[in-house]
Amino acid sequence: QVQLVESGGALVQPGGSLRLSCAASGFTLDYYAIGWFRQAPGKQRELVASLTKGGRKDYADSVKGRFTVARTSNGYTVFLQMYSLKPEDTGVYYCNIGGAWGQGTQVTVSS
Repeated sequence: QVQLVESGGALVQPGGSLRLSCAASGFTLDYYAIGWFRQAPGKQRELVASLTKGGRKDYADSVKGRFTVARTSNGYTVFLQMYSLKPEDTGVYYCNIGGAWGQGTQVTVSS
């Protein structure tokens, strides 16, 4: 059974950092493209970072230079490293791999 579990969300002050994790079970990540999405209150879910099977990384303009997506060499966990967080980064963050979604992890950036 395919399952994704996100973790690492927290309340953080503006300018702070967080690392989100997405752990996969039931399949390895090597054969799939990976997407990190976020959904702010009252807004649509948006793609913030992606990682192709070939290793290409793309980022939304709003997070470029501040967020980094990566996966472990064992192929079961993907990370979203976030620096210089802003209040507008607040939202529930989800990973999507092979069409499967995790339950999300809440990130709140506030002083």
